Amino acid sequence: MTDPVVGLTGTLTTPIRRAGALGEVLVAIRGGTELYIARAEEALAGGTSVLVVAVHPGRIVDVVAWIPLPGD
Repeated sequence: MTDPVVGLTGTLTTPIRRAGALGEVLVAIRGGTELYIARAEEALAGGTSVLVVAVHPGRIVDVVAWIPLPGD
């Protein structure tokens, strides 16, 4: 079973300062928003749009930078 947060986009509220480091991402889910601990394979600045690609125990998600299409 796939976690419902996989495939959703969010915004980093805390930067990921280096590969494998942790930050925070705010994701719109279940009619509200939720914070998750985020990690990435590269440094990402706060405010970056990201895509959730995997979920791990402890509300940790793997993210990649996401460039929204016009109109999204």
